[in-house]
Amino acid sequence: MDDEVKDWFHPGEIVPDSGIYECDCGARHHWSTDVKGHRFPPLPSNCTGSRWQLQTQAHPDS
Repeated sequence: MDDEVKDWFHPGEIVPDSGIYECDCGARHHWSTDVKGHRFPPLPSNCTGSRWQLQTQAHPDS
């Protein structure tokens, strides 16, 4: 079993931690607030990225 912790996620995967996720296109203009246990949304149609990356945890001390 792989113990590596992922820091990026594809649309449709289960959100592991609530927080603000940003697309990986590099333009820093697309973000999504996601809730643990929900699925990541599709990236916007005009986005050239392919995945979501956690930028800020919703509850970093919990």
